[in-house]
Amino acid sequence: MEKAVAGAILGMYLNQGQCCCAGTRLFVQDSAHDAFVDTLAAKVKDRKVGDPFDPSTEMGPQVDKAQFDKILSYIDKGKQQGATCVTGGERHGDKGFFIKPTIFSEVKDDMAIARDEIFGPVLSVIRFHEVEEVIERANTTDYGLAAAVWTRDIGKAHAIASRVRAGTVWVNCYDVFDAAAPFGGFKMSGIGRELGEYALQLYTEVKTVYVNLA
Repeated sequence: MEKAVAGAILGMYLNQGQCCCAGTRLFVQDSAHDAFVDTLAAKVKDRKVGDPFDPSTEMGPQVDKAQFDKILSYIDKGKQQGATCVTGGERHGDKGFFIKPTIFSEVKDDMAIARDEIFGPVLSVIRFHEVEEVIERANTTDYGLAAAVWTRDIGKAHAIASRVRAGTVWVNCYDVFDAAAPFGGFKMSGIGRELGEYALQLYTEVKTVYVNLA
């Protein structure tokens, strides 16, 4: 659980959540849900928000006021739609575009915070019971850039990785990249791939010539 919590924090709050492959939806099996949320919240509450030039800072500001306002509007939607704000849920301080790292629990699949791309430090924790169920629910999104699986069961890890509609799936890690491995998404998460041999296709024009030899 400790490693999964650390992975969730990295996946969500890297660059203040302003990351294309941020792990915004966190499905947690119901048998571990409450303990996981308690452990996660305790660590997130301790994160230092402040000056990004201070080496001790763990989370800086959002990029501009428009993004700051958008993120706060989604936090309000989460509260209005019935999710439980476990920690954060408001701005940090009274200057700049700082937002406290936020966790919502009891999130439903149809809530705005679970469906939309917020691009900010807002994590939705969602309960699940069975593996088949979580695969189906994970795929009910317009996006499919990246996903991660945290488990000791390697068979379960491969079953989920092969069936989740995401261009990159990490197992027991997050945000690991290699220049030789293609990166890109399914569905509305883009066309084509960066990195690796597949990326060369983006710089190639293919010509077909037919010759009648009769």
